[in-house]
Amino acid sequence: MKLKRLPEDFHVEELPVVAQGEPRGRFVYYRLTKRGLGTLEAIEAISRRWNVPGRRISYGGLKDRHAVTVQYLTIFEGPERPLHETSFDLEPVGRLPEPYSPSHFRGNRFVVVLRDLSPHSLDQALKAVAEVPRDGLPNYFDDQRFGSVGFGGGFIAQAWLTGDHERAFRLAMAEPNPSDRPTAKAEKAILRETWGNWAEAKSRLDRSNARSLVTYLVDHPTDFRGAFARLRRELRSLYFSAFQSHLWNLILARWIERNTREDQRVPIDFKVATLPIHHGLDPVQAELLSLSRIPLPASRSPLPDGPMREIAEEVVAEFGLSWENLRVKHLKDVFFSKGTRPALFFAENLEYSGAPDELDRRRKKLTLSFELPKGAYATLLVKRVTDAAS
Repeated sequence: MKLKRLPEDFHVEELPVVAQGEPRGRFVYYRLTKRGLGTLEAIEAISRRWNVPGRRISYGGLKDRHAVTVQYLTIFEGPERPLHETSFDLEPVGRLPEPYSPSHFRGNRFVVVLRDLSPHSLDQALKAVAEVPRDGLPNYFDDQRFGSVGFGGGFIAQAWLTGDHERAFRLAMAEPNPSDRPTAKAEKAILRETWGNWAEAKSRLDRSNARSLVTYLVDHPTDFRGAFARLRRELRSLYFSAFQSHLWNLILARWIERNTREDQRVPIDFKVATLPIHHGLDPVQAELLSLSRIPLPASRSPLPDGPMREIAEEVVAEFGLSWENLRVKHLKDVFFSKGTRPALFFAENLEYSGAPDELDRRRKKLTLSFELPKGAYATLLVKRVTDAAS
């Protein structure tokens, strides 16, 4: 099975709940269509091209780099003209009285094409898809959430929360990462070689954000807390979101294990953990899991009662922390999200069909079309289907 042979094989479109063409408001409202580019990269490109400070640009969610995606954003008093680049198109569609945010869209519509399937694999995949409306899917945060985790598997936020500010900064600045581009690889290699010798590091780095941070350390050689605080806020937010998401995933995984039989679980390898995906639930199990809501790990989120509380405390303790420790100290602009998240999600308007793969007529393809609520990952559905097809 092959996913994303072509960028068009993974298409996602945000489903906004705001009226397009609204004539009033100081926030110009745009449709962003991008191909092979991450959301933050697109925002940075727009900011540079139009010389607009990033703080004036607001968006609802992060969309996959390896896909064709449509999403929406606002720019405070932005230009009312389009912007066309090689990897994205930005079109003004109206105005809003407030910045666009996650509250302005209800979910996403997906079209996903899985290719290079044998006839038998296609049959198995079709059976698996047919079970999804009944069983739902675990509402895990998928691998896209963990792009900040390097090859060593260390969580930047865990190091920060346990008071190891140097390790947090080193993981952020020098840990090799699968998504590193050539420039970042070279900078990180220099930092690993010169760690602690900030004058040499500065002399070897070209003009970049990394060099400016090293310049700070030349004058404050042990103030890793201060250096970390000078990283871009968006990146620091991603580091803490990644760790919170990992803790949440582990709590859900153990909740599923507690409430299903071994033969109803398939272990699936994710980027940072092996997690179970359930199938074949009986009515009692289905009702319990579909009604379960799990708190986002944070000191501001009340601990659940009963067995789920035991699981939550156990998971957090394994990282040398307590629930009360899950708050971001020394950084006033970064925090853990609070609230709860459903244990399961269900795909709406799910349609699927098999056909010959035009890229290889000897093989088959499966096309999936569906809508998901905010925060649910289409790749979970893909994992469920491809495991059955393997």
